[in-house]
Amino acid sequence: MNARYAKKVRTGAVAVAITSVALFAAGCGADEKPSDNKPASTGAASQQGSPTVQGSQEAEEPTETLAVLKGQKGLELTINTADRDRGGFLTIKGRLKNTSETPGIIPAQMSGDETEVVKHGNSLGGATLVDSVGKKRYYVLRDTDGRPLTTSSLDSLGPGKSTAVFLQFPAPPASTTEVSFQLPTFEPATLKLS
Repeated sequence: MNARYAKKVRTGAVAVAITSVALFAAGCGADEKPSDNKPASTGAASQQGSPTVQGSQEAEEPTETLAVLKGQKGLELTINTADRDRGGFLTIKGRLKNTSETPGIIPAQMSGDETEVVKHGNSLGGATLVDSVGKKRYYVLRDTDGRPLTTSSLDSLGPGKSTAVFLQFPAPPASTTEVSFQLPTFEPATLKLS
């Protein structure tokens, strides 16, 4: 009787295990099918939406100019926006342009002199914001690997060519309405913050 009981228990356990696996597989299959459809439709929507967004970004030139900084050998940095966001960051966007008639090499000094930043190549990582009222200096943010949160891989610009750039800083307090933007090899400029 014990042998029969043990056999029934094992048979029941195997049946429960098979049923569980079947239900799990069916459940996973049901979840996977809509998941496969969602990214496809999202991907299609983003593929259809991306060219329009990219086209409008390329077609629209920034209309507002907050500051124009002159650098060495015809380099010029135009700052178009300095936007605070809810996450406590200040993002600066603009264009770096070579106004000379010869190819311009991007100076390595623009990356600053911090070892963690310099090892990731030429960037705008040496930029700082100075709040003279609050007596604070803000540096370009870095990720966990030490990469600056700014445009990087800057080598050279052809004559008359420009490239879009961005820099991200910790946002000064809301009471700070004006900061000095400083970038090595460029003259400083005052930025009004909203």
